[in-house]
Amino acid sequence: MNTDTQLSKTLKPRHLSMIAIAGVIGAGLFVGSGAAIQQAGPGILLAYAAAGLVVILVMRMLGEMAAANPETGSFSAYADKALGRWAGFSIGWLYAWFWIIVLGIEATAGAAIMHRWVPGIDQWVWALLLMVLLTLTNLGSVKSYGEFEFWFASIKVTAIVLFLLFGIAAILGLVPGVPAPGVSNLLENGGFFPNGPGAVLAGILVVVFSFFGAEIATIAAGESENPVDAVKKAVKSTVWRILVFYIGSIAIVVTLLPWNSATVAKSPYVAVIELFGIPGAGTIMDIVVLTSVLSCLNSGLYTASRMLFSLSQRGDAPKSWTKISKRGVPAAAVLSSTVVGFITVGLNYVAPDTVFLFLVNTSGAIALFVWLVIAASQLILRRRMGAATKDLAMKMWLFPHLTWVAIASIVALLIGMLILDATRESLLLSMALAAAVVGIGVWRYRKNLSPHQPNDVNEPEDTSLRTPAL
Repeated sequence: MNTDTQLSKTLKPRHLSMIAIAGVIGAGLFVGSGAAIQQAGPGILLAYAAAGLVVILVMRMLGEMAAANPETGSFSAYADKALGRWAGFSIGWLYAWFWIIVLGIEATAGAAIMHRWVPGIDQWVWALLLMVLLTLTNLGSVKSYGEFEFWFASIKVTAIVLFLLFGIAAILGLVPGVPAPGVSNLLENGGFFPNGPGAVLAGILVVVFSFFGAEIATIAAGESENPVDAVKKAVKSTVWRILVFYIGSIAIVVTLLPWNSATVAKSPYVAVIELFGIPGAGTIMDIVVLTSVLSCLNSGLYTASRMLFSLSQRGDAPKSWTKISKRGVPAAAVLSSTVVGFITVGLNYVAPDTVFLFLVNTSGAIALFVWLVIAASQLILRRRMGAATKDLAMKMWLFPHLTWVAIASIVALLIGMLILDATRESLLLSMALAAAVVGIGVWRYRKNLSPHQPNDVNEPEDTSLRTPAL
């Protein structure tokens, strides 16, 4: 270890592009979309479009702040400036907690696939091996993380592009043995809204969390050679990534197959691949899902460690986590994230339906909390800038109107989680955790709850707001 607290800036533009894509395309798209389709029928397309619109607005707001002032702490650092130190402390810890919990979920999912392929090795051993592998990758260098993520994302993108091309060809009647379906599957079997418009609204709550992870690109931008350009490209590409990868692929599924088919409920993408007559559809999808799991593990560990590093830099986490290895990696923060990650993996095997389920539920609404903080921070910081807004490298559209639309939408999603039986417990537990963390943050900074000011005489005053940067 050395005492330098500057991260290595070795991520290339191609790394940032794929990290941004990988943040959106997760295993939830390939596996979880089946349940969403069964819930809302073809109308699920509107749910994906509505949820995607919220994410696009949030990413645009985050992009405005990140392009003006790229920081590893991203929205947590901006919340510090906009809302106060207590806010940056709270949302930073909640976000790190979310990704640490994800490590346990994804390691178990990947181990299940490996166990199916090699049943002679216990599932927990595979989970341990996957965690060790990705820990070593993150400890190696940020470039090694970027390379792994680049190739993981490349496999996912290639799979979806091929899926889209085959799907479009099948819809046009160009695939031998697959009759062109027209609009029959969209309008028959109960119509476009077979379970009513209410099911579509409920479906938004199911699919909206699939998009969480797009913000990773703004965190990784701090370790790139040209962070401002990297942020702008990542944010601008969010629109077409959501339109093409999510809405496009789901549209192919519900056009080619009846929404209420049992095979669609089990695995919609496998069902379509089998329709094409491609042998080994299940194995192909297992490979794609495993790649997504490894990508999520890789990014989850990276993101949690960088947020802990940023919190440590601001005095909100142990000072030792600011130490940088000779390879330019915050190794102590990576190992700290890994230790808790290993514990969550163990709990998933020891007490999956009690302790681990409880921990998962405490992270269920954190995505919405993060988005709400991003929107509130952008609203405050943009207004505070006044005439200096003309110097912004990227601007939120139709400010402040679309910012308020995003805030209202996120609040509506939170209310929806409270109303629905399936999501109420997760929301309440997430709110309880958030209340506890916010309480600690408020107590910690009780002598100075206003933003921007140093919390003690040893902390340097933040002068960034005296410049056009946010």
